Amino acid sequence: MEPRPGRLLELEATRPHMEPKASCPTAAPLVERKFHVLVGVTGSVAALKSPLLVSKLLDIPGLEVAVVTTERAKHFYSPQDIPVTLYSDADEWEMWKSRSDPVLHIDLRRWADLLLVAPLDANTLGKVASGICDNLLTCVIRAWDRSKPLLFCPAMNTAMWEHPITAQQVDQLKAFGYVEIPCVAKKLVCGDEGLGAMAEVGTIVDKVKEVLFQHSGFQQS
Repeated sequence: MEPRPGRLLELEATRPHMEPKASCPTAAPLVERKFHVLVGVTGSVAALKSPLLVSKLLDIPGLEVAVVTTERAKHFYSPQDIPVTLYSDADEWEMWKSRSDPVLHIDLRRWADLLLVAPLDANTLGKVASGICDNLLTCVIRAWDRSKPLLFCPAMNTAMWEHPITAQQVDQLKAFGYVEIPCVAKKLVCGDEGLGAMAEVGTIVDKVKEVLFQHSGFQQS
């Protein structure tokens, strides 16, 4: 596991693509700064795939990944299976003791170049569409710099997906400039069959590569 809160976020808040590798400016080769991807995980059963998703993202050269989880999402995976720094609500409050202390959700939105919310459950979808920010992840989203890409992967039961409010809320997120990675139809864990399952991990990773290339000239492999 990587260091706990504070260490990861001591990186620069700006987004330069190159920086000197050595102190001599005339002779030093340049090295690409890693592209920072923040993965948000919410309380859908699709969170079972979080360790696999993070591992596949780490296979993309030049990416650095961190994860923000909701408390309910932890029910579906073991934090020990997440191979990068994992942040949750407790970290926000433990870091801040006085006015001079860092505010974690602001530091995370500065650090990240791209936010990927996968899965995005029905509850968090409703919160984000309404502007509610009552946990670390939704605070990051509410404070998000909309000049940076935000991708979201809906995941819920078919009956929840087919409720009329769902389409309205998804459209609202798109109106904010966020990019939907659509859910798919399959037999769900609950036994129902239909739309609502999170997109496959490979589809999500391919979309991340596509968006990275579009926004930064990031080289696809």
